[in-house]
Amino acid sequence: MNERTLRQVIPGQPTSDGAGVKLSRSLGSQPGLRFDPFLMLDEFYTDEPSDYLAGFPAHPHRGFETVTYMLDGHMQHKDNFGHTGDLAPGDVQWMTAARGIIHSEMPQQTAGRMRGFQLWLNLPASEKMKPAGYRDIPSAKIPTAALDGGGRARVIAGSVTQSGVKTDGPVLGATTAPLYLDIDLAAGVSAAVSVPNGHNAFVYLYEGTASIGTEARPLPLRGAGLLSDGDTLKLTAGAQGARLLLIAGKPLREPVVQYGPFVMNTREEIEQALEDYRSGRFGHETEAA
Repeated sequence: MNERTLRQVIPGQPTSDGAGVKLSRSLGSQPGLRFDPFLMLDEFYTDEPSDYLAGFPAHPHRGFETVTYMLDGHMQHKDNFGHTGDLAPGDVQWMTAARGIIHSEMPQQTAGRMRGFQLWLNLPASEKMKPAGYRDIPSAKIPTAALDGGGRARVIAGSVTQSGVKTDGPVLGATTAPLYLDIDLAAGVSAAVSVPNGHNAFVYLYEGTASIGTEARPLPLRGAGLLSDGDTLKLTAGAQGARLLLIAGKPLREPVVQYGPFVMNTREEIEQALEDYRSGRFGHETEAA
């Protein structure tokens, strides 16, 4: 067993996006703060409607995937291919922008809590110009695995094997082989989670307190904790319990050139994306979900 350790923390930074939605951005808060293949992680969490009501009006993407995970509230996705998807508590939207998609994400509530995450996951150069794809994953389709040592994990992507029992999430087989877990630990519980060797992995604590590894290094609230390589991660919850994301993926080790919502490998490809968007040649076909 090769235990992963906490090697760097990227603190969440208050910012806004869309038409002024307030959020906290850790990964991606600066151009150099990526963790291949992950480009950005945003958390939106507010009880104040003025922080989210303006939403995310229609905007383009090319060259990567967006993963939106709702904890509280109700958002609606619409895109230029005619798809409409509703995101309720516990639901996930997995959108592969690839060659291009224009979509909006708008709140379907005027009061109450809005809370969730959006992850940007890079695509390899060979897949950046494939047809766009879109998938809604309802909460009921996301399995829960019991963790060795206690606690549980919702398995959104990838697979978890605990005590000889394998649990597959609804998203499998991508080039980056993503693992996306939402882990819930009761107070004082220590759990061991298998993580593929060679994958870049990070944890994001969003409730309670927790520490990493046998050295019990504390994990700050709302910061992306980048992990060393290894095949096992030990998590220990504090007196308040803990809820956190564990996200891992196979690094692409390719150049990243980003201009806002476009992520390609060269400056020339970015210029082509801008030209395609301005001239209305964005998308035109999608893959089946």
